[in-house]
Amino acid sequence: MTVPELLEVALIATGSLFFVAGTVGMLRFPDVFMRLHALTKADNLGMGLVIAGLLLRAPSWHRAVKLLLIWGLVLLASTVACHLVAQSALRAGLSPWRRP
Repeated sequence: MTVPELLEVALIATGSLFFVAGTVGMLRFPDVFMRLHALTKADNLGMGLVIAGLLLRAPSWHRAVKLLLIWGLVLLASTVACHLVAQSALRAGLSPWRRP
């Protein structure tokens, strides 16, 4: 394997680990707000790392721009979705978890 191929694999594997960490956080944390935080932060970073790995593999700048556009749209969509879910939870009367 060449150095760029190793870097691609490392970036994509690290991004995948962040996806797994976000999923574990979503399953383990005690309230909706912490779960949202864990999921959006880890998944956004994981997506960035996966996109960075794929950018090294992009055959043309057209595809690289498409990958960056996809990443930007995913960031925007996850931010908006997280905000809407948190706002709905607050309106439903859920309060953030406090240590007993």
